[in-house]
Amino acid sequence: MALSVFDDKSKPPPETALAAALGGSSTHWDNLKKSLAVEFCPLSFEWGFTSNSTGWGMRVKHKERVILYMTPCWGYFLASLALGEKAIKAALASDLPNKILKIIATSKKYSEGTGVRLAVRNSSDVRSVTKLATLKKL
Repeated sequence: MALSVFDDKSKPPPETALAAALGGSSTHWDNLKKSLAVEFCPLSFEWGFTSNSTGWGMRVKHKERVILYMTPCWGYFLASLALGEKAIKAALASDLPNKILKIIATSKKYSEGTGVRLAVRNSSDVRSVTKLATLKKL
């Protein structure tokens, strides 16, 4: 089973299926896209199928740089970011919720940065993800 609720490689998810899968979290999906558009201009959104184990996800890009990935799940979605050292230090010194700071502190480091994956279920999560994304500017 794929991480994403959408695992049919032959076609990206239609908007109606996305809204049905996300349920009440579709508002948070839309709000995250809107808040990122305020911070990063121009911003583009493109669906991509990474692998059978991941399924379909949305790449959120500022020019050619991927800001984050949004992976739809049943009733919520995942936001995944790669954070550099400056962004990690700023995040750990910020007022982000303790649960987010623990995730950051225990996340695996890769050559492109520390991989952080957060479940987005409410407006507080949207604010946290937006803040982390803006720290990527550092």
